[in-house]
Amino acid sequence: MDLQLTGKRVLVTGASKGIGLAIVRAFLAEGAVVTAASRRRTPELDATGATFVAADLSEPDGPRRMVETVLATDPRLDVLVNNAGGGTMPDGAFDDPLDGKDVDWAGAFALNLGSAVEATRAALPALTESRGVIVNISSDTARRPVGVPLQYAAAKAALNAFSRGLAEKVAASGVRVNVVTPSGTRTNLMEGGDGYIAQVAAHLGIDHADLLTAMPGQNGMLTGTLIDPDEIARAVLLLSSPTMPSAIGSNWVVDAGALKTA
Repeated sequence: MDLQLTGKRVLVTGASKGIGLAIVRAFLAEGAVVTAASRRRTPELDATGATFVAADLSEPDGPRRMVETVLATDPRLDVLVNNAGGGTMPDGAFDDPLDGKDVDWAGAFALNLGSAVEATRAALPALTESRGVIVNISSDTARRPVGVPLQYAAAKAALNAFSRGLAEKVAASGVRVNVVTPSGTRTNLMEGGDGYIAQVAAHLGIDHADLLTAMPGQNGMLTGTLIDPDEIARAVLLLSSPTMPSAIGSNWVVDAGALKTA
């Protein structure tokens, strides 16, 4: 199936590993021209051949500077994938019902919501010119806020609301906005020694590997395994494709059945 992505100019944030890296690879395989943005580059990202832009999107001007850098080399932009995000538990927060202090909440919202809002704000004129696409990467915890830092789940829920409202506002200009919602995916958040699940395992006094094995079943994932990032990337490709012009304001769930609502 030809997704008509050849030659499309794509910007992917949070691209150095995990879901972002898989999205970069998927677009390149379709013949797109990809710029990959993240705080730092990785050997895996370098191996893709994508253009790299260093950007800390948690900083107030980080998203705007990133977009300006990308558009300075070519003013055309067809697809923006707001993938940057993540969450860890602040020190001592496991015994706090709010999962952290004001600064922790502000940081989580800056990365998981603010970065997408400000990158979109900066990129929207170029995307309007190209009648382009925005795909935001959310989380099933936005609808099921358990087992993760509360500020992360709340920020992702806000991202969903932002995406749906924006889709209504920009559809007339030809820009399509959609969301992909994964459940537990094989990323550093889950598998990394410094990720959130490693923090949970240490807090509970259990082995990280044992917790990872049990998690999919405990979370209601019917496959019993974590999701491969390539699956999320394929959903992003479809939503970005000109062959899907009626996919507007949608939220595609790729969760192995974890969300139990119709």
